[in-house]
Amino acid sequence: MNSSILTRRLNPAKTLLLHYSTNTPTFHFHPRTPNPPQSDPLNLDSSTVFQTLSCYNSDWKRALDFFNWVETESQFQHTTETYNRMIDILGKFFEFELSWDLIQRMRNNPFAMPNHTTFRVLFHRYISAHLVNEAISVYEDRLKEFGLKDETSYCILVDALCEYKHVIEAHELCFGNNINSINVRNITKIYNMILRGWFKMGWWGKCREFWEEMDRKEVCKDLHSYSIYMDILCKSGKPWKAVKLYKEMKSKGMKLDVVAYNTVIGAIGLSEGVDFVLRVYREMRELGCKPNVVTCNTVIKLLCENGRIKEAYRMLDEMPQSDIAPNVFTYHCFFRCLEKPKEILCLFDQMIENGVNPRMDTYVMLMRKFGRWGFLRPIFLVWKKMEQLGCSPDEFAYNALIDALIQKGMVDMARKYDEEMLAKGLSAKPRVELYTKLAD
Repeated sequence: MNSSILTRRLNPAKTLLLHYSTNTPTFHFHPRTPNPPQSDPLNLDSSTVFQTLSCYNSDWKRALDFFNWVETESQFQHTTETYNRMIDILGKFFEFELSWDLIQRMRNNPFAMPNHTTFRVLFHRYISAHLVNEAISVYEDRLKEFGLKDETSYCILVDALCEYKHVIEAHELCFGNNINSINVRNITKIYNMILRGWFKMGWWGKCREFWEEMDRKEVCKDLHSYSIYMDILCKSGKPWKAVKLYKEMKSKGMKLDVVAYNTVIGAIGLSEGVDFVLRVYREMRELGCKPNVVTCNTVIKLLCENGRIKEAYRMLDEMPQSDIAPNVFTYHCFFRCLEKPKEILCLFDQMIENGVNPRMDTYVMLMRKFGRWGFLRPIFLVWKKMEQLGCSPDEFAYNALIDALIQKGMVDMARKYDEEMLAKGLSAKPRVELYTKLAD
């Protein structure tokens, strides 16, 4: 197959990835002097560049090289969205100085000014690295110069703290002695975020205490509050209490939305079984609440876990008829429960043909599963598909492949992949088998 035919068959992101890979053998970590303007044969748009950057999300050097290359060689004008994606990739590898370099470049670009999403990305990356003081300092000291020190940014910071289990710091920021100067209009939203933070921590007693505190302080609980607390009750091993709360909500005349119903369906699945789940699923549709992909995924997961695979497949087939597009998590439900490699690979191919792109954890899940079963050929088929789709393997993908190779006694090949991942700056698991063989 020649390159022109291949290019026609690939989607725009894959085409750009192919073009970049065949034209840039070296890395360039800083912007280069732009070439004279020329026509753009690839017809680039923000979405294509965004998707291509995502293919390099496990290799920040490659991603940044591509980011600069597409600007200088193809005269692509980066948007706020593509800048934000690059900042996210850099933050994943703790390259915060480079992230700030890009933010400064954004300030000089009238078409790509930093926005709330830019700092949402930055807050999440700082706090996921447990650099809490740095994140708070950005909010306190830096956001004003961008005109973004407002209630939205404040809520983004609190949400990020709660998301990454720094809820104690979030609680102090919101209710401590040094309470922030921002006057939050929707106090229920703040309480919901803190409640969700205690949920993320798994501190069930604190969740109950905070729920009761909301009553004492006469905080108006909304549907989101109830949905979070039902989820807390489910995860803390008391799904029957979540069902009781659901009945209380109905008795109060509260109209449940799809998020609340999704939580209820999960709770009923744990406490009363999949048949009751199907009953609630029918009820929500009859009441005019349209299910979404999360609803279908929850029902499919419960059907698969109960061995009712045919019914799960039937729901998968019916989803497009209800204008619900299956996503990667829909297929994960099947991959976790299916037990025949051939059936899994067929469904994997069908997923891709239907336009659902695998995530990195999809590849890792399948390789680990085949590895546990002792099947090496399906692992290489999945690995090859990952390369064909332009995904750069992360440390978990490498480790899954290396573990399978060692299990089969293919130590030399395992060492080759181990060295490859180390060269990319990824963390390899210490393996006695590799280094013992090398010493001999």
